[in-house]
Amino acid sequence: MSALKVNTKLVTKLVAEQFPEWSNLEIKPTETQGFNNNTFCLGKDKLIRLPTAERYALQNAKLEKWLPKFVKHLSLEIPMPIRQAEPSELFPWRWSIYKWIEGKSANLVKLKDIDLNQAALDLAQFLNEFHKINTSGAPEAGAESFYRGAHPSVYDKEIQLSIKRLQHCIDANKATKIWHQALQSSWNKPPVWVHGDFTIGNIIINNNRVAAIIDFGGIVVGDPACDLMVAWTLFDKENRSIFKSHLSLDEDTWKRGRGWTLWKCLQESGPESLQREKILAEIFSDYDYRD
Repeated sequence: MSALKVNTKLVTKLVAEQFPEWSNLEIKPTETQGFNNNTFCLGKDKLIRLPTAERYALQNAKLEKWLPKFVKHLSLEIPMPIRQAEPSELFPWRWSIYKWIEGKSANLVKLKDIDLNQAALDLAQFLNEFHKINTSGAPEAGAESFYRGAHPSVYDKEIQLSIKRLQHCIDANKATKIWHQALQSSWNKPPVWVHGDFTIGNIIINNNRVAAIIDFGGIVVGDPACDLMVAWTLFDKENRSIFKSHLSLDEDTWKRGRGWTLWKCLQESGPESLQREKILAEIFSDYDYRD
């Protein structure tokens, strides 16, 4: 299935096949493409999302169930499914059409063009609201969520190897201390909703402010620490302090969040690794090594 070429020509055929009433609308690829889905604009107010693999196609039913339940509780806009397409000879998995959300991913916007202090307030409010939503019947953290929402210790072996591999270019002693501190606590409260990929690429900016949060395919309930990675990847010390002071999470959860950020940072390769030094500096800057 990886050989399937998803392009405008194919998507045009899919729309004509499943939603002929929209076949006259312009179809074009979005500015960036995700790892889990290929995305296309449909007219001026719709977004087409086609999964890149079967495992991501299985997320569609989950999103159709939960996103409409989330929306009334959240102050920021989130994706809303409009129609669900069925598998066909043209495309083997279910795919979806969503309402278009105005704005750009934060990773496509210069930081100087974002009100980061306001972003810190907005994202803290969003997570506080998200954590209060009823979790009855929700999916639990596990392999399907890449263990987001679980304890970071699931990646202990992996990060130990990463620290050893990168010891020539990072402060391995500091990284080890931060990781060990993250492992020494756990989430001992009722599980809450976890976005699972609360990253710069899934934060939508419009008119210099956070307008929406997207890509809820990894939602589970569990430990929210992994959703704190944005504190060190988007914010500086001032913004992070605002974010932290308005977020209803204890200090131990922040320690695990710092550990998750370290794990993510050390896994990156290619162009993403160019940000490693900056992110590590943010992680190291607010850690008390006397702990």
